[in-house]
Amino acid sequence: MMGYEMKNRFYTVVLAMLPATVFAQEPTNYQCSLDEVTRRVEILYETGVRVPCEVHYYKDTEAPGERQVLWRAANEEGYCEAKATEFIAKLEGMGWTCWTPSDSSAAEPEEADDTDALAPADDIEIPASDPPQ
Repeated sequence: MMGYEMKNRFYTVVLAMLPATVFAQEPTNYQCSLDEVTRRVEILYETGVRVPCEVHYYKDTEAPGERQVLWRAANEEGYCEAKATEFIAKLEGMGWTCWTPSDSSAAEPEEADDTDALAPADDIEIPASDPPQ
């Protein structure tokens, strides 16, 4: 009986480590913001397949680096995508602005290019300073 319990604990530890190692494929990302607060939703897949998958949720502003696993699917393809889409719609319904980082049309506005303002003007004379003593 002792061997059975030890075997179960081993499998529990291995399964707990799986999401970090198995879900290596490029995730589908969503970014959301409301005022100065940001959130992130990611769909993670096993390399080369659409299931299994997980939907991870990050509160980047309040708890950087911490994640919540909202949903998992082992067999049903499209489940994680549907759940993530529903969740994003719910956030947007609460006033959040959400976009995918590769979607430049919905992304937060970029700052204007003001590098010309940093260039020295040609018509300004700079007086020579006295050499240091």
